[in-house]
Amino acid sequence: MIRNLMRVILLFACIVLLLSFGQAQKRAVEAEGHEWWKHAVFYEIYPRSFADSNNDGIGDLKGIDSHLDYLKDLGVDAIWITPCYPSPQVDFGYDVSDYENIDPMYGTLKDFQHLARDARKHDIRIIMDFVLNHTSPQHKWFLDSASSRASARRDWYIWRDGKGPGVPPNNWISGFGGSAWQLDPKTGQYYYHFFAVGQPDLNWRNPAVEKAMFDVTRFWYKRGVSGFRLDAVDLLFEDPNLHDNPVLEGKNDLGDPNMENKYNDKLPEVHTELKKLRKVADENDAVLIGETYTSNRDELKEYYGDHNDEIQLPMDFMFCEVNKLSPSDFRTQIANAESTGGWPVYVIGNHDMTRSYNRYGDGQHNDQIAKIMAGMYLTLRGTPVMYYGEELGMENNDPVRKEDVKDPIGIAGWPAEKGRDGERTPMQWNDSSNAGFSQAAPWLPVPASYKTHNVETELKDPNSVLQFYKRLLVLRHQESALLDGDYVALNQDNRDVLSYLRRHGNEAVLVVLNMSNAKQKIGLDLSPEGFPSAKAMPLLTTLAAPPAGRLDQVALDPFAVYIARISQ
Repeated sequence: MIRNLMRVILLFACIVLLLSFGQAQKRAVEAEGHEWWKHAVFYEIYPRSFADSNNDGIGDLKGIDSHLDYLKDLGVDAIWITPCYPSPQVDFGYDVSDYENIDPMYGTLKDFQHLARDARKHDIRIIMDFVLNHTSPQHKWFLDSASSRASARRDWYIWRDGKGPGVPPNNWISGFGGSAWQLDPKTGQYYYHFFAVGQPDLNWRNPAVEKAMFDVTRFWYKRGVSGFRLDAVDLLFEDPNLHDNPVLEGKNDLGDPNMENKYNDKLPEVHTELKKLRKVADENDAVLIGETYTSNRDELKEYYGDHNDEIQLPMDFMFCEVNKLSPSDFRTQIANAESTGGWPVYVIGNHDMTRSYNRYGDGQHNDQIAKIMAGMYLTLRGTPVMYYGEELGMENNDPVRKEDVKDPIGIAGWPAEKGRDGERTPMQWNDSSNAGFSQAAPWLPVPASYKTHNVETELKDPNSVLQFYKRLLVLRHQESALLDGDYVALNQDNRDVLSYLRRHGNEAVLVVLNMSNAKQKIGLDLSPEGFPSAKAMPLLTTLAAPPAGRLDQVALDPFAVYIARISQ
């Protein structure tokens, strides 16, 4: 009996050792070859809108958990979940009242840990949204800070006297409209809020704030999180002397004067802080994704750090601000990203911008155009960040009446500014009531197009947007040229066709995208790139008769995608 027990124990120990060795081997391969996030496809989930497990009209963590099979089958490697922390929901979770818990509307901390375990089983990592710049006024830190001018946490936020009775400390404008300063009658001082009144800014010049926030990241790393998307990272620091910002001509959609945020945006201290945050991330094999709004290549380059020691993946919003099918403009932005010295990040949509299906679509060929956009940003050198429903061709469903608006920006700016509700509508799972999202009325209405553009219907259609995405993501994961290859621009003077080569050693993948509504013919000479007698084998295309073999004349249908493996 004892001998048999010893055999069982020995066998168990061997299994544990082999599993440990396998994991260590996997980590070693990643260390020797590439960081895990370089080959990953990220997928943004707005938890209110992804899947509702308890039929209360609001999505939740169990809903996400129930669709991990779908995400794995799609080809997703990591999910970025927008804020699901406890919150008064002034800005739908971007006003956090407790960084170390889950809002009851989404579930519990136990639900999150269950989701993290299930995600790992699917080889899917979880990225949390980290709201660094501000908290809710209901957070215990702010409640303490606002209790008295003598509070130990008074300096955790930006408090200042006004210039006079009823006059705020300076002319700074809130991104949600009106002054960025709110008077607190109890203590007689103003607190600063770049966003809503219900989002007071933290004082990152206080070392206690830094420590507390870094400890938040450690809390989630211990619970299986693989990194953070850093919200509003540009805004962490303000000029301590509170100089007025320069006022520009005209007014914005909220009715406020246009202003250059010279003294409360992109201050140099941001980069010092990011280096420290990166060290904590590196200790946990974690990635940092930046909400980094930049206006030129040099600004983008700064967020990587002088020694690639800040944000690994600063999102390049200049790329998705090319709101038209323009090969020349896209070439320029790709060249910018390529020249930073960092690993590029490509995104064409998120919860703050009109869906790409509407921005790029012409109203007649939107599905074809959606495939063109996928064919571009999912084949470029770098890491893509998808937005939920992008793979279906989900479209905006903007409110038509002010009383239907939920977004505080839309409420403040109606009708010139309709807000962001339109791009946040529920995920479209099938053609049943409420798109299969919930049996209850969803928190936002789904567009009529859900009848044709939904997971269940598109899985049955080999020519759907979803099936195109799935095939493209398989290629992305399998082709070494798409994973690690150089980006080589081709035919750079062509105003209608975007074409480029992804080259890795002796392997290469050609991408050709006709961004016009007319037929095009192009010749491709790949001899300067080391393929003097190049032959093409189609990998994925929307062409009825894709070219194979020689590439001296390639005929392209309107809005065509042609992706081929190149050989000699």
